[in-house]
Amino acid sequence: MQCKLPKIFILLTGCYFIILLFSALEPYSRSVWIAEIIPAIAILLIIGWVSYHYSFSKTAYLLMFIWLCLHTIGAKYTFANVPFDWFNSLIGSERNQFDRIAHFSIGLYAYPIAEYLINRKNLSIKFASSFALFSIMSLAAGYEIVEWWYAELAGGNEGIAFLGSQGDIWDAQKDMLMDTLGALLSLTLLVVQRSLKSD
Repeated sequence: MQCKLPKIFILLTGCYFIILLFSALEPYSRSVWIAEIIPAIAILLIIGWVSYHYSFSKTAYLLMFIWLCLHTIGAKYTFANVPFDWFNSLIGSERNQFDRIAHFSIGLYAYPIAEYLINRKNLSIKFASSFALFSIMSLAAGYEIVEWWYAELAGGNEGIAFLGSQGDIWDAQKDMLMDTLGALLSLTLLVVQRSLKSD
């Protein structure tokens, strides 16, 4: 029986499992790793399930796997402790900005959401892009609530490690902003690609 899954999805999933294996080896905190990996695996399964019925573009798959890889690396070290000094020094930041980059990559999921709505539901690019943007913003807010809930429940160093605020009282708001900026960038890319194809 021939596999219905797109080849690019299978290839990227294989690469992802190498990163997942690396992440699973001696993580900073096993309990934090489990809590962080559960949503990543859930998203991978959802992408696989949707891909069985609908093939996204190569661009969409690449954008979706960026977050999966970054999040899985962050789960190994906890986001505040990822070796990211080269970037932090580059922008002159004393704070580890890896989690901000990871949040930005969540916004890239706006691209496949909009693409799906345009291709499968025949929605206009304007409506599909708006829906995708607001979906990412809602997801970002919801995830911050889950983070706060888990941090309260776990307590102590484990809760602080999962929350990853690094002492910034505006961390949740900045994370949501990065999600939104990632969505805006990916939707801009979608619009540009669509306009180039129509020319």
